[in-house]
Amino acid sequence: MLVAVLITLTLTLALLLALYLQASAADATQHVLVERIDALLPQTQCGRCTYQGCKPYAAAIASGAADINQCPPGGERTVHALAALLGRVPRPVGAEFGLVRAQPVVAWIDEAACIGCAKCIQACPVDAIVGAAKFMHTVLTDQCTGCELCIPPCPVDCIELRPATTTPLPAAAQRDV
Repeated sequence: MLVAVLITLTLTLALLLALYLQASAADATQHVLVERIDALLPQTQCGRCTYQGCKPYAAAIASGAADINQCPPGGERTVHALAALLGRVPRPVGAEFGLVRAQPVVAWIDEAACIGCAKCIQACPVDAIVGAAKFMHTVLTDQCTGCELCIPPCPVDCIELRPATTTPLPAAAQRDV
């Protein structure tokens, strides 16, 4: 009787260990998949996909909770890359997630109109806006992802999007044009 109990206990422990190892391997595989998906996303952290950033969106795609066509900043190129990685059929980016731009854009602040409220700094998910309260702000264009999150909180509407390849004219030069 004691031998039978020991054998049953040993088999149960072996089964639990096998299940634990299988779950750990699945978690590791899932983690690698999330990292690979995240690497294909544009890292705008804009939330247009309905997730709080690119990494949570990648996790949702990996788990099957989100589709691959929810990223307007990534556009069709990202959809095709995700489709290739996951063996899915690419579909156009859903219009409900926002406009897919033909070329990348960055935020630009009209420094003459900026009142230094710092609301844009707080809204920027990638810290691409610099300045201090009650002083003008400016955008570090090489860090700006064009997510548009800085535009709605601006109380004086001094922020606009411009093509990422265009160097904006200084405010004084624009008045002369």
